[in-house]
Amino acid sequence: MSRGKIRTRRWNDPVQPDDGARILVTRYRPRGVRAEDETWSEWWKELAPTVELHAAAYGKGQAVLDRDAYVRRYLGELARDARAQYVLRGMVSRIAGGEDVTLLCSSACVDETRCHRTLLRDLVTRSIDDMRT
Repeated sequence: MSRGKIRTRRWNDPVQPDDGARILVTRYRPRGVRAEDETWSEWWKELAPTVELHAAAYGKGQAVLDRDAYVRRYLGELARDARAQYVLRGMVSRIAGGEDVTLLCSSACVDETRCHRTLLRDLVTRSIDDMRT
């Protein structure tokens, strides 16, 4: 069986035919979006940065957290959260089993290189690669 693909987009990016399961990975549901207008099939807020880390990443009430510190803290949060680990294992199994998945973040998150969705994609990809070796 071939491995599925894992992609990243913003929740308001147009749905693409190859998106597979579109999973929202934000702490909060987007405001003002009616249920019938949702572009995601699942919402896994456990995989989003904590409120405190998100605030630090954007300098809300404090100095902006540098990228390396953000990455360490985000990955540390995921590693310490049993629910996040459970959800991650499920995602890894789905993709390893051939399902395509697209991770969705905020419409305001325009720089994919600074977004947790990219860190999450890379973490899942490494986990699948480790399973195959």
